[in-house]
Amino acid sequence: MERVSGILLHPTSLPGSYGIGDLGPAAYRFVDFLHRAGQKLWQVLPLGPTGYGNSPYAGLSAFAGNPLLLSPETLCRDGLLATGELADLVETLPGAADTAGDQVDFPAVIRFKAAVLQTAYARFRAQNGPESPAFRRFLADHRDWLEAFSLYMVLKDAHHGREWTGWPREYRTLPATGRQKLSRMYTPEITYHQFCQFIFFRQWRALREYAGQKGVRLIGDLPIYVAWDSADAWDRRELFHLDREGIPVEIGGVPPDYFSPEGQLWGNPTYNWPGQKKSGYRWWVRRFQQLLGMVDLIRVDHFRGFMAYWAVPYGAKTAVQGRWKKGSGARLFTAVTKALGPLPVIAEDLGVITPGVVRLKERFGFPGMKILQFAFDANEPSDFLPFRYERNCVVYTGTHDNDPVLGWFSHCRPADREYALRYLNSDGKDICWDFIRLGLASVADRAVFPLQDVLGLGSEARMNVPGTVAGNWCWRCRSEHLNPVVADRLAGLTVLYGR
Repeated sequence: MERVSGILLHPTSLPGSYGIGDLGPAAYRFVDFLHRAGQKLWQVLPLGPTGYGNSPYAGLSAFAGNPLLLSPETLCRDGLLATGELADLVETLPGAADTAGDQVDFPAVIRFKAAVLQTAYARFRAQNGPESPAFRRFLADHRDWLEAFSLYMVLKDAHHGREWTGWPREYRTLPATGRQKLSRMYTPEITYHQFCQFIFFRQWRALREYAGQKGVRLIGDLPIYVAWDSADAWDRRELFHLDREGIPVEIGGVPPDYFSPEGQLWGNPTYNWPGQKKSGYRWWVRRFQQLLGMVDLIRVDHFRGFMAYWAVPYGAKTAVQGRWKKGSGARLFTAVTKALGPLPVIAEDLGVITPGVVRLKERFGFPGMKILQFAFDANEPSDFLPFRYERNCVVYTGTHDNDPVLGWFSHCRPADREYALRYLNSDGKDICWDFIRLGLASVADRAVFPLQDVLGLGSEARMNVPGTVAGNWCWRCRSEHLNPVVADRLAGLTVLYGR
């Protein structure tokens, strides 16, 4: 692959007037910003609908799109929402103006987007949209996951958002006849959720086509796990380690590490790998197929978990009580490659990496990740130092789990700060751009930088603090951040270092 670079920014962090970034005009302007800045990659976080905690890594579905990303302006343009209707609905959204704040108010946004989409759905039905060839074709193409997801969402709404293991017993495990009966009872409600997915994939496809025209490729993100409270766990219980009541036998996480001295409890059910092997990993093949229809490259989250995963008994207070268990290994990627061809995958190979994980990555030619913030440990040499890189890797200043560079520089150990300044030959006054320059100058074929680092923002702009629930995934940039001065500065360095 040629030398390229890009920016990490989740669509929810885009600017705009509706409380949360979406797939509308601001997303197209960001593509224009990337094009002017000479960037050929746009990396996003998982795009699925989110539940408790709003984490993209604990989605309600491994296949569905997040309705919060739908653009009201595009709905107006497509004749599904009147401008006056949108103006009235915006009046109910506190802090809607682009300059009102840099944080997503998720409860307010969820209420607002639900009202917008219900209004659009009513017009869609009035226009006989459910019978349109495009909608019927969408249902047929995604039937393998969409029917179960839509019914799951209807039942979740009917039970006031409770997780599916808290529903009455007759709804936890539904035979085919029961599903058919409920589908007839709740046809309008089911069609509403199908409509939201239809619009999501239509808006995403248009944005991807525009990015392609501007020479920008999209990097998606495939979480290793899905949420316990998800359509997948409800519909396909045989894929996971769940007991008869649907409760996880064990949950995923990581042992104590850089981010947390007690490890991390993610709460996701772990996989029944022997059962998945018997099925030929069909569910995984479909996951990759779905995402490859949406993006150009895939970052596979927690790649080391496919070799061995940290399993924590359900009910444990910390991840310290967990133990390593054998994962799918090469068998899964062999099955997916056989079905879909060579995979354009970036392996998130951070954490406790064993020789087996390295061999798995190298067997399939997957590039790993190099995090510059991890390079500067004054006490011991680091494999994240750029002079140790191979070409087939992706260098990042940081990820969505890291403090932005400016925050890291302010809070790191004094010895590590001094080490970084000596390595960079820097006085620290422009530390974010020093890191960006280091990444661009490295031999890594690909370099990606969180937008926060390009903008020189600090801890106030952090996206996620691992091991915590409240206050994450909320940061948004402002329209004035994406200005020609910043774009041209990044473009100049990108040309200088042959990207």
